[in-house]
Amino acid sequence: MKIAYIFPGQGSQYVGMAKEFIENHAAAKEVFDTASAVLGYDLAQLCVHGPAEKLNLTENTQPAILTTSIAILRVLEGKGLAAGAAAGHSLGEYTAITAAGGLALTDAVGLVRKRGRYMQEAVPAGVGLMAAILGMERLDVEKTCLEASKNGIVAPANYNSPGQIVIAGEKKAVETAMELAKTAGAKRVVPLTVSVPSHCVLMKQAGERLAKELDAVTLGDLRFPIVNNADAKLLRTAAELKPSLIRQISSSLFWEDSINRLTTDGFDTFVEIGPGKVLSGLVKRIARDAKVLNVEDLKSMGETLSALKL
Repeated sequence: MKIAYIFPGQGSQYVGMAKEFIENHAAAKEVFDTASAVLGYDLAQLCVHGPAEKLNLTENTQPAILTTSIAILRVLEGKGLAAGAAAGHSLGEYTAITAAGGLALTDAVGLVRKRGRYMQEAVPAGVGLMAAILGMERLDVEKTCLEASKNGIVAPANYNSPGQIVIAGEKKAVETAMELAKTAGAKRVVPLTVSVPSHCVLMKQAGERLAKELDAVTLGDLRFPIVNNADAKLLRTAAELKPSLIRQISSSLFWEDSINRLTTDGFDTFVEIGPGKVLSGLVKRIARDAKVLNVEDLKSMGETLSALKL
């Protein structure tokens, strides 16, 4: 059995996440206490009790998800779980790097709060849009975006799984691409309720601002490799991390390719750590023979440890 951790990104949050871990495991509570000290407010209170409107603000959501995932990971590590690699979806790449020892938790929490803020500030509300295109091949989605780009910026943002690609850009151009995709035979076209058009060139300014923040923190070599979003390559050294993190905010996210890279390297067991099961669903569609597990509460932790004979 060759295990890889996978860490969720924005959109997986919900009020009540991490509650059982905070209440029952000192290691998890310690992670939240550390994050709260960095942020200047009680993050555990926000995650467990909300309100949802505050939790869903991008600059709060990002540290909340990262902290939840790392808190759960610390408990799992205490029970003997270990992985040979990791991957994270968008924000989750920061969690993966933290899990692998490339970022201190305090630096990671501060960075992702600023990442969320800079992403929000890069594009005024109502200017951008994201949409999921279901049931179309990559090449067809790319052609659709190219045609629609006569009306503005639009491009594939997330290559999530076979038949699920998310596009992002300026509202009018994305809406044009959505109509073209329907005409071209997409099974479904779904506008996403996100406030920021991630992983497209509209985020370039956010990446430039983030680069300055990354200069101010120490990045270390990794205890185990992570597969990055921007290239679906295995990264191991501190020198590789900064350019990868700057690029990923404004370039396409290759999640399907990342999972394929891990399976090619012999990883056959994926453990999603953090709120929700979005990535588990994607991995099941990408690597049909893989064992896919998740841990978001005590019940799922028990089931996962049992399945891994830990």
